[in-house]
Amino acid sequence: MSPKILVADDEPNIVISLEYLLKREGYTVVIARDGEEALEVIRREQPQLVLLDVMMPKKNGFEVCQEVRTDDALQSTRILMLTAKGRDTDIAKGIAMGADAYMTKPFSTRDLVQKVAEMLSRPT
Repeated sequence: MSPKILVADDEPNIVISLEYLLKREGYTVVIARDGEEALEVIRREQPQLVLLDVMMPKKNGFEVCQEVRTDDALQSTRILMLTAKGRDTDIAKGIAMGADAYMTKPFSTRDLVQKVAEMLSRPT
């Protein structure tokens, strides 16, 4: 069975392009368009990896990341923050909140595919 990835982003064009790209690579993709929906989907679908935008309605990516990290049932969920917030302080905050990796927008699709494969191949 192919790994399941959650794309959590409120920007429709990014969701569409990431969903297409990841499905083409053979992954199963689920979508969330705000932070609350992201948490619901993570708990229900148990994805191996979450591509998490920081700036989303209802709950931001930092809050989602922190909630996932405090839930024992979700400890093996890997989180890749994917965001336009690229200052050193934002990156440090994302890692401090429990993100496994951080990529800034705009990003190269090749780099993203490579990072996703790398993150999914690491033992939990």
